[in-house]
Amino acid sequence: MNTADRIRELAQPLCDEQEVFLWDVRFEKEGSVWYLRVFIDKDGGMDMDGCEAFSRSFGEILDREDPIPQSYVLEVGSPGLGRHLRRAEHFIACIGDEIMVKTIRPVNGEREFVGILMSYDKGVFTIAQSEDEKDRIEFRQTDCAFVKLNDDADLF
Repeated sequence: MNTADRIRELAQPLCDEQEVFLWDVRFEKEGSVWYLRVFIDKDGGMDMDGCEAFSRSFGEILDREDPIPQSYVLEVGSPGLGRHLRRAEHFIACIGDEIMVKTIRPVNGEREFVGILMSYDKGVFTIAQSEDEKDRIEFRQTDCAFVKLNDDADLF
């Protein structure tokens, strides 16, 4: 089990208790500093008070369990409007949203797709670029995927 998976395991009971959705966990090094980033969400969106309450409670759990041997900075926040879609549950939660996807290799001759996420099932999602143009893309072929912010957004 890697660090992010262990943290996810520790965070999930607190998320259930605080009625928030654990969107993502990242343990990343920037320069010489390690960051533990926990992204949480709820219906209607997260506010600063909710993030702070989670951070305070989760910090106590991390202090008690001590799952990470080196020093790090804990950051708790919302995944934001242009959220990354990195896990199956992200795609499922965003069905009906407009998304942007870049694939590792061309799919039907294209590598970049913008459209409505129609479905996700067993590692394959369908994106409708128009009423007549729908593409089925395997999750494992995805380089990056985001919820599209607005008509002017270009996340690639």
